[in-house]
Amino acid sequence: MLRFANIEFLWGLAVIPGFILLYIVVSRWKKRAFARLGDKNVVTLLIPQVSFSRPWLKFILFIIAYAAMIIAAADPQIGSKMEEEKRKGADLMILLDVSNSMLSQDMSPNRLENAKLAITQLIDNLHNDRIGIIVFAGEAYVQLPVTTDYSAAKLFLNTINTNMVPTQGTAIGAAIDLGMKSFDFKDGTGKAMIIITDGENHEDDAVAAARNAADKDVMVNVIGMGSENGAPIPVYQNGKEVGFHTDSAGHTVVSKLNEDMCKEITAAGKGAYVRATNANSGLNIVMDQIGKVQRKTYDSKMFKDFEDRFQFFLGFAFVLLVVEFFISNRKNLKISGLRLFEVKKT
Repeated sequence: MLRFANIEFLWGLAVIPGFILLYIVVSRWKKRAFARLGDKNVVTLLIPQVSFSRPWLKFILFIIAYAAMIIAAADPQIGSKMEEEKRKGADLMILLDVSNSMLSQDMSPNRLENAKLAITQLIDNLHNDRIGIIVFAGEAYVQLPVTTDYSAAKLFLNTINTNMVPTQGTAIGAAIDLGMKSFDFKDGTGKAMIIITDGENHEDDAVAAARNAADKDVMVNVIGMGSENGAPIPVYQNGKEVGFHTDSAGHTVVSKLNEDMCKEITAAGKGAYVRATNANSGLNIVMDQIGKVQRKTYDSKMFKDFEDRFQFFLGFAFVLLVVEFFISNRKNLKISGLRLFEVKKT
């Protein structure tokens, strides 16, 4: 397994295109200045030792060496050994609503982005608990199976958007059923769900699904996204807002939080309901409730004994810089004067 001890240093690679653009601009300026001196052939005879290709070679070597030094600074490490580790925790499944109504902006910047930020904060506060992610609208899909890899959870979370599920709606019951299928009940760990939704356009029996989950000792919690007054649902084209969703009569559709439905689901699922606000996502209250779930010991495979590999990149960069240093900007007249492939005329 490869990882970077100082991954933030990789941002240094972002300046490479700037270096290349700057070098091209300077090269073109030099070329125009050279052209102003007179006829190209005549000027070339006056400065026979000047090379126009070697500076490019030196620049390419410098860029590669710079990239290698940035990677070395990020300290790439390779996990050389995998071990099974005993951990004590619970299984937590996040059920995230990705229907179009989650784009409503009665929460900043919108309901979905607010929910994703809250989940990120939740992941940062987890230790030994395992986490999974299910996205749903008119249908439900497993985005991330239950895992202890919090970095992967954040990576998958960043890719979530309302275009992931083509069928619109709010199939909370289907999401709960899929979450139940995703749990491994043989390991005996405590289990809970957190549903993050506005509850609108509810179209299946989510209450029955929550009751079935509670019967199997899975706590179902809900965080309501939205407000009582609601907000219109934006329509985007090419990433730009171009208007709002309208009904068949041409009236703007206003999406409101279906708080009664959310409360019914948590009552059946023996969990907690919290309405999120811009100031408070409500996850703290829900996590306090989940803290009552029994933690049990389970086996987790983890990479151990990570070994640093920065020295290879650092050594490679050093060699390139040495080579670049000894490459002169001038031509070698003895070598350039050789005509190895020239056909002599008799």
